[in-house]
Amino acid sequence: MSAGRADWVGPVLEVGELAEAIVEAIREQSESVVVEDRASYVRVLVPSPCVLERAAVERRLGRAFELPRDLEQVMPSFKGTLTITGERAVWALKSAEAGR
Repeated sequence: MSAGRADWVGPVLEVGELAEAIVEAIREQSESVVVEDRASYVRVLVPSPCVLERAAVERRLGRAFELPRDLEQVMPSFKGTLTITGERAVWALKSAEAGR
């Protein structure tokens, strides 16, 4: 990862239709999105915070997307701290990292 992105956050997603919908939904919230393709997974990085709206994923999939269940099924890892409600997931810098 580039030193210029050391404070970026986001999910690691298993490749597939759901991951593609999640990435596009994240792009809707942030102009600066980097997707590192690692063949079987993608690492999504965004300047903190990285926001994922449930409704945005559903629009892309054309079906229901339940947080946190459906996200957890394709997200083996992530960078930052994660807060999830039924409507959104937010990855952010840990407070101790924010001052660096």
